[in-house]
Amino acid sequence: MSARLSPRRQAAGAVLALVALAAPAAAMAQHHAHAAPAATPAPAPGNTPPSAAAHAMHDDAVFGTLLFDHLEAGGGSQAWNLQGWLGTDLHRLWLRSEGERRDGRLDHADVELLYGRPVSPWWDLLAGVRHDTGAHGARDFLAIGVQGLAPYKIEVAATAYLGSSGRSAARVELEYEARLTGRLALQPSIEANLYGRADPARGTGAGLSTLESGLRLRYEFTRRFAPYVGVVREHAFGGTADARRAAGEPAADTRVVAGLRTWF
Repeated sequence: MSARLSPRRQAAGAVLALVALAAPAAAMAQHHAHAAPAATPAPAPGNTPPSAAAHAMHDDAVFGTLLFDHLEAGGGSQAWNLQGWLGTDLHRLWLRSEGERRDGRLDHADVELLYGRPVSPWWDLLAGVRHDTGAHGARDFLAIGVQGLAPYKIEVAATAYLGSSGRSAARVELEYEARLTGRLALQPSIEANLYGRADPARGTGAGLSTLESGLRLRYEFTRRFAPYVGVVREHAFGGTADARRAAGEPAADTRVVAGLRTWF
């Protein structure tokens, strides 16, 4: 007759039995954990640059848009700055134009027609033609440049121009948009115009000709309808400043503007 086990020995035997049963299951779970690689977390929405995703798809559908970035009046003048494009993800025809009217007549304006193609997810290479017109006559240029999004979400457009008789020019534009609320946005901008040689007929000197800075505060009733108010300051340099003074105009001008930003 077998000896009766004490309660303490019975408890120890039960623990050993449970360990013996659990050990194979734990070993099997550990084997599967090492055999199966850890799941890679899905990227958060918005991590992929929209332009990069679009370029990767190479969509051949034709789209287009026309943006009036500045359509404004103030200080006795009216001015505009617009750009639009028509094409696919990889091939686009660009239209860019800016100009100003003073005292009821066109003071200066330019129109650019460019072919654009992406060279990276954030940058396009552009090439085409530019036509200048206004109170001081007309000029035509070949154009080549880049435009895109720099770090800190600064929009950049830099273009070089080559005209007849060895004339050359360059324009650099920087623009930033600071979101204050869901509908309110502050938009600082800078534009510099340079010329390779003086053009007395148009009142421009060699080197840095003009530098314009602006600060506009807009309220977006909708994305397509956004009135704004702002301050714009333009400063002429070198021969351009001398030509303006000779014509009885100031070399620097500051004006308060009101306008509309809209797109189609």
